[in-house]
Amino acid sequence: QLRLVESGGGLVQSGGSLRLSCVASGYSLDFYAIGWFRQAPGKEREGVSCVSSNGENTYYADSVKGRFTISRDNAKNTVYLEMHGLKPEDTAVYSCAADSAAFLRQCKAFEYDWWGQGTQVTVSS
Repeated sequence: QLRLVESGGGLVQSGGSLRLSCVASGYSLDFYAIGWFRQAPGKEREGVSCVSSNGENTYYADSVKGRFTISRDNAKNTVYLEMHGLKPEDTAVYSCAADSAAFLRQCKAFEYDWWGQGTQVTVSS
């Protein structure tokens, strides 16, 4: 079974940076689109950024464009989310997920089949 584990979250000041990692085990990530999602208390889960299996196609939510970068290293079975210029409104639990489709779809949570447990990102003002 595909297992995803996130790391890299933490507490950072406004304007700071973090790099999240999503490491997969059980199966190769070569054939899965991967997404990063976040959920803040009282809010719906939001698709932050998603990437196709070969890394050629990406999606970013408008709220993070220009600040976040998704990348993947299939040789390491890992997907990254580089976050810069962090804002208090970026505070949330960030989770990675794998889509059984290799191509990039809409970066919606219902498209994704396997989920990690999440890592907390807190941005102080």
